[in-house]
This record gives sequence, C-alpha cells and structure tokens, in this order.
Amino acid sequence: MAEVLIKLRKMALAQDMSIKLGKSLIMSGDLYPADIAPVLAPNKYGNMAIFPMAWGFTHQATTKPLANCRIETADSKPLWKDSWYRRRCVIPASWYYEWGYPVYEDDNRSMIEHRNTKKIKFAIQTEGSDITYIAGIYRYEEHDGMQIPMFSILTREAAGTVRDIHDRMPLILDKDNIIVSMWSTP
Repeated sequence: MAEVLIKLRKMALAQDMSIKLGKSLIMSGDLYPADIAPVLAPNKYGNMAIFPMAWGFTHQATTKPLANCRIETADSKPLWKDSWYRRRCVIPASWYYEWGYPVYEDDNRSMIEHRNTKKIKFAIQTEGSDITYIAGIYRYEEHDGMQIPMFSILTREAAGTVRDIHDRMPLILDKDNIIVSMWSTP
C-alpha cells in the first residue's frame, strides 16, 4: 500500500482536497472521520481505480461526519439510498478498530461489573491477509466551491469473535469479490 499512498498524495485532486478540507495527506496510521483516505471506486470508464476521498457524509442534523451506514437501511434512507444504488466503493485498510470490553475465559463478573470495566481498543484484521477490504458507498459534496468525494463505511451486525467486542462491524469483502460487490445490482 505504501507505493499507492505515495502516488495518491501526488494527485492534484488529493492536494486540492487537503487544502479545502484542511486535512493532511499522510494517509497512514489511524484514520478518523473527516480524514482523507485512499478508496477503490469505478473510474469514468467503469474500471476500478484508486481515489482520495474524505471519510463521512455530512448532514445538517449533526456537525459530526456520518462515518457509518447500516446495510439494513442503506437502500431505504434518503441520505444513503442514491449512493447505495449508484456509487459503491471499497476501502482498503490494514485493520479496523472496535472499542469494547475485555472478555476473559473464566469471566464470572456480573453484567454490571463487566460494563463498568474500561473499554479497550481492539485492532481487527482479516485472517491471513495484510489488507482488509471494507465495503462502502460514496457521494460528492460541495465544500468551499469544490466537489469533494465523501465515503461512508457499510456496517452489519457483528459476527464471529467480533460479536464479543461490539454489536456492529464493517462489511468485510473477500478480495475475490471486490469487483462483483461494487458493480452488482442489489
């Protein structure tokens, strides 16, 4: 990914976004909502390409970027619907984080005692892979006279061991299904 990040930082779009949004183009390490990240999406010819995008849709109801979209409502809520049907993307990441309560094998604490434990940050990665492919949707928003591509991560009910940490998780794509997932009709 390092080579891709270097190329992306040199793109005029990434540099213009950085200036308009007041965000760094480091694009490695921890990523937070509103940061600029490399995202895979179809180019104007329909081929998969990498683009800089800012994380999180904006909405007048909140000052915080809407970083996540529940897959269960992506096709029906007005904020997400158009992007769900027309603009899908994939966010490559080394891992993602979930905050949760530590779980121990012989944990005999009550639920109240368990919930009073300080949450910790878990780094989660696709088993056997250096890159985790996260499903997303995107749209263009105007910021200071510039059309900026913005993405949101699709989330689902947690599965497997993640369920012990958090009730939601990103929708993870298998590397072989990336293109199918981005271009298939829901």
